[in-house]
Amino acid sequence: MNNYIYTFGNQKADGNGHLEHILGGKGANLAEMSLLGLPVPPGFTITTEICQYYYKNHYSFPVNFDTQVYEGIHFIEGIIGAKFDDTAKPLLISIRSGAAVSMPGMMDSILNLGLNDQTIEAFAKNTESPRFAYDCYRRFIQMYSDVVLNIHLNQFEELFEIHKEANKVKYDHELSVESLKELIVDYKKLVRESTGQEFPQNAHEQLFQAIQAVLKSWMSERAIAYREINNIPNDLGTAVNIQAMVFGNMGKTSATGVCFTRDPSNGEKYLFGEYLLNAQGEDVVAGIRTPKSITLYGQNHNTLIPQLTMEEEMPEAYHDLCEMGNRLEQHFGEMQDIEFTVQQGKLWLLQTRNGKRSAKAAINMAISMAQEGYITKEEALLRIEPKSLDQLLHPSLDPDAKTIVIDYGLPASPGAVSGRVTFSVLEAEKEAKRGHKVILVRNETSPEDINGMIAAHAILTARGGMTSHAAVVARGMGKPCVCGASNLKVDYLNKIFFKGEVVVKEGDIITINGSTGEIYLGEVPTIEPNLSPEFQTLLDWAKEIKTLKVYTNAETAQDLNMALKFGAEGIGLCRTEHMFFDPDRLPLIREMIMASNAAQRKEALASLLPMQLQDFKEIFKLMGNKTTVIRLLDPPLHEFLPNNEKDFQQIAEHTSLSLNALKAKVEELHESNPMLGHRGCRLAISYPEIYEMQVTAIISAAIEIKMEYNIDIMPEILVPLVMNGKEMAIMKTLIDRCAEGAFKRYNQKTKYQVGAMIELPGAALRANDIMKHAEFFSFGSNDLTQTTLGLSRDDSCKFLNDYLEAKIFEVDPFIKLDEESVGELIKIAVERGRANNHEIKIGICGEHGGHADTIQFSQSIGLNYVSCSPFRVPGAILAAAHAAIKSTKAL
Repeated sequence: MNNYIYTFGNQKADGNGHLEHILGGKGANLAEMSLLGLPVPPGFTITTEICQYYYKNHYSFPVNFDTQVYEGIHFIEGIIGAKFDDTAKPLLISIRSGAAVSMPGMMDSILNLGLNDQTIEAFAKNTESPRFAYDCYRRFIQMYSDVVLNIHLNQFEELFEIHKEANKVKYDHELSVESLKELIVDYKKLVRESTGQEFPQNAHEQLFQAIQAVLKSWMSERAIAYREINNIPNDLGTAVNIQAMVFGNMGKTSATGVCFTRDPSNGEKYLFGEYLLNAQGEDVVAGIRTPKSITLYGQNHNTLIPQLTMEEEMPEAYHDLCEMGNRLEQHFGEMQDIEFTVQQGKLWLLQTRNGKRSAKAAINMAISMAQEGYITKEEALLRIEPKSLDQLLHPSLDPDAKTIVIDYGLPASPGAVSGRVTFSVLEAEKEAKRGHKVILVRNETSPEDINGMIAAHAILTARGGMTSHAAVVARGMGKPCVCGASNLKVDYLNKIFFKGEVVVKEGDIITINGSTGEIYLGEVPTIEPNLSPEFQTLLDWAKEIKTLKVYTNAETAQDLNMALKFGAEGIGLCRTEHMFFDPDRLPLIREMIMASNAAQRKEALASLLPMQLQDFKEIFKLMGNKTTVIRLLDPPLHEFLPNNEKDFQQIAEHTSLSLNALKAKVEELHESNPMLGHRGCRLAISYPEIYEMQVTAIISAAIEIKMEYNIDIMPEILVPLVMNGKEMAIMKTLIDRCAEGAFKRYNQKTKYQVGAMIELPGAALRANDIMKHAEFFSFGSNDLTQTTLGLSRDDSCKFLNDYLEAKIFEVDPFIKLDEESVGELIKIAVERGRANNHEIKIGICGEHGGHADTIQFSQSIGLNYVSCSPFRVPGAILAAAHAAIKSTKAL
């Protein structure tokens, strides 16, 4: 018989921290903490296999599953000394989810299970506070009804507020026993009216219904959405953790809280977190009450009313928490996110996991832990997601800008953004689809808001603390977030929020600063990021380890300077056609295209030559002797054709052609499929003088820089859209002829290389022929994806979502290289291109070159470099280091 449960507690465990795939992250770490001798409430984990079985077998369980569950219950009973569904000394349990990959707040939990109208009487007698006992029953009915019976929490909260108002109390713990009993009656009435049935009194029925509800939450909309954005497979399933209850709501000597062993916003080393006296766990993350800081060091100084910290109120429990936090961090070698309960002075640990953190904090922690000797440099690098570096490279608020501060809250997730205010998930999604930046404003967020949080650029909540749902999820997504702006009043009905006389309507622009907690009216200017020394250390370590070169795709001084600042080692793609869209140059290129003979074309090109010469000199001055790959002209012809009367008139004034003749010429040049039309080297086969001008400018610029600055420049000239060796041979002859002409004019020589851009399946298959006339290959993965898959990157977005939903593609093939088809062609081209020249340099210059998976693929097939846009360079450097580390491990 398969073993579907693993017990833990009393310093023993069936499992351990290495069984995440079976026990889920929470279950594996509960087992590990038990083995470490830490105070963990005893319990058992139902394995992820049950979740997988449940969905594959029409929501049913295996034979003998219930027997194993009761064995787990008996294990808990033996340690606690209480019995489940007992009318003398009842055992209460919690039921929590726990996937292999952390999904905070995305799935369901139930606390205080085992209470009913009979067991509550015994439970109340066995405690010092009957009020506490009935509060637990009230909480259980509310939570069970929400999770299992699908009655929304709001309905219970409305009843709760009515009872508090009737009893003239502000907080839940101020309600008397009699008031709680009356509230329980009303709760059960709500259940009866909503479902047509009484609230279930059978504790065993409660148990298995709760287990099923937790399993069903694995496929809830919010959980699916979270997995999609975080690339978590749907077939992993969740484990279910069942534990004896410990209570943080037993009076002033009890508490519950969440803490991190380091500050998740900046990585600073101290116990960062919040707690609530006399509360259960859901109170901390729900934002119902304002939590308090754990330590004086991390106290929120924006709080209007000074509050005592846990360090001051519960010094012994605080000391134990610090000690256990340090132990766990050293054991796992990672910052830990810990949930805890203090029951009448005794500290219990309910969960530990690797804490989510901002990109800045992740880098600071990784560098710090490596320097402290916890981990190696390689481990430090592997801890940073390459794509997360993007969060640090974008502008922040200009400190000199004039601002109107509406209010402030807690700086829950760093970064700053301006955007349109929205109050609902639907509106956030709608505005985001229209291309607007959106700030989602809520009283507090819940897991149901996940799609709106994904669509939004930032999140603002009136309630909740630094460990609230909004804060944790926003940090994980890398989005700015301000929580707990308690002076703001959010009015969903009228779609406004206000503070005093300041009223902000849906659609108005505000700015939030997640690093300081400030909220501003209107848009605030930004400045370029200031990268930390730790960021530079990370890149330096990555450069030491990586073997792939990382170049940039750029042609302007601004982009080149940015890429060099970020660590680019050269230019992998300079797109010369981008240089011709300048208003001073566009008429000349149009005259050249519209020319009726070679003489007219050469006349227009003669005007462009000095402009191109200056372009390349500026690039070479910036790049020095770094690799500079310049792609010859490669636009679809239609991008340069005139399309209005003003354009036609302008060309007519500079040529001998009439307006009618010009329009007839445009009609003649019209192409049904311009992306596969008269472009790339095909244009040079018809009109060689175009490439002759560009090559002359490139070689001349290299020689002039050498003469003026004594810098040896070796430009690498890339021929686009090559399809076979014959085509490449003609282009190589043309380039060599032009280079020789420049050498004679200057009486100087410079080295140069000629390469082929492989962006057609035919070119990949004929790489052995092309290689005879090329000194390097560069894969244009964007066009190679289009021509291999028959997909237009401009038009396929209209239906690609259907392909993603149908799992035909796991990821958009224009974002992540499709290795099974496009990747296979690249491998063939590499193999055939190197058949007779093992030293030929080969790289990728399409935007796929900045994607971590493509970089890993490039490493595995022996490419020499990748090239990407400037802001993706740091992530590519880190991804290249990851690839080198992983390839070494594979050996």
